[in-house]
Amino acid sequence: MTEIEGIPRDTTRDAFRRQLEILRRLGIEGRAAMTFELSDNLRQIIEDGVRHHHPDWDQTRVKQEVLRIVLGDHLYSEVFAVE
Repeated sequence: MTEIEGIPRDTTRDAFRRQLEILRRLGIEGRAAMTFELSDNLRQIIEDGVRHHHPDWDQTRVKQEVLRIVLGDHLYSEVFAVE
């Protein structure tokens, strides 16, 4: 068997091989669906954090702040013409 590159330090070779097998079996559609789900989960975590720190903000302001965090200050200001 060939050497596997990039095994995380907290993962055994057998566990890493198993993970690769599962991901290959999922196929491109399954991996894409998993990626979108992880992205949605992360966005929700960010939104919950913003709402926790700013309970007085309305939904529009919360969404704007989530976008600023996700895009970064530079791109956010470019997209929304913020100076």
